[in-house]
Amino acid sequence: MLAEKIADRIACDTYRIQAADPYSHDYDATVKRNVREQDTDARPAIEGRLPTLDSYDTILLASPIWNVRAPMIMTTFTEALDFRGKTIHSVTTYAMSGLGTTARDYAASCPGATIAEGLAVRGEEVKDADTEVEAWLRRIRLPAQ
Repeated sequence: MLAEKIADRIACDTYRIQAADPYSHDYDATVKRNVREQDTDARPAIEGRLPTLDSYDTILLASPIWNVRAPMIMTTFTEALDFRGKTIHSVTTYAMSGLGTTARDYAASCPGATIAEGLAVRGEEVKDADTEVEAWLRRIRLPAQ
């Protein structure tokens, strides 16, 4: 929902990162799977073809924060692509952890990239975050449509 809110405001392409083995819609099952994946430093497979980043200078990596980190599938994604020379902005929804460890994690998995200001919005506040999103887009100088 937050990624869609941003995409509605700027000229951008989107790519949905989906697990080859989909995450459950059951909250408790997803929490258990996430803990297991983090504990084992897993790299869940991504469904479909990965995008080509050659024509992009700025990448927004949007995800929830689960247990202080982005889901491990985000590391699968970042390790599979070449982000050298790109500017990365984390976009997260969270319950308690804000951006979590995304800056550190993306710095490690995206060598040569610039990790820039991210946006963190509490999950239950996303639908009312228009002002916050627009202010962040202005700060990072992504022009609105």
